[in-house]
Amino acid sequence: MSFLKRFRKPTPDLSVPRYGDRFGYHYDPEGFGRFSERIAHTLGTAKFLAIQTIIVAAWICWNAFGPQGMRFDPGPFIALNLVFSTQAAYAAPLILLAETRQAERDRHEAAEDRRRGNDVKADLDYLAREMASLRLRVVDSDDLARVEAKLDRLLAAQEPRAEPTS
Repeated sequence: MSFLKRFRKPTPDLSVPRYGDRFGYHYDPEGFGRFSERIAHTLGTAKFLAIQTIIVAAWICWNAFGPQGMRFDPGPFIALNLVFSTQAAYAAPLILLAETRQAERDRHEAAEDRRRGNDVKADLDYLAREMASLRLRVVDSDDLARVEAKLDRLLAAQEPRAEPTS
């Protein structure tokens, strides 16, 4: 019995969450997403297409016109077809993953823009209400009546002086 206890794994503490995977590897979806975006960004450039065209042209020329014993893909270029199929099999899902991540960023950005727009609208509504309340206070205040009375007295005081002397 003691012999078997030596090889038995200790019982894990179930109150503590398990990190990682059972087999000891860790998958970082964010890191893989960044990798797929770099691949998609590279595959979509004119430089990549030019380099790929040169490689394919060299491949075809070597295997069509090269020395008979040195050709590695003679005939209908089955290996070249396999390379293109493998590239497409990996490139398409990586490009789709990059597009999905970009769409997710666009959705978050649009939501943030809507939130900011609502905040700005609320601020503008608040300022409009404050301006309206200030206008109402100035129109209905006794201060306005006092200012108007002072202006009337000043105008009345200036009228007799304004007459020209002959």
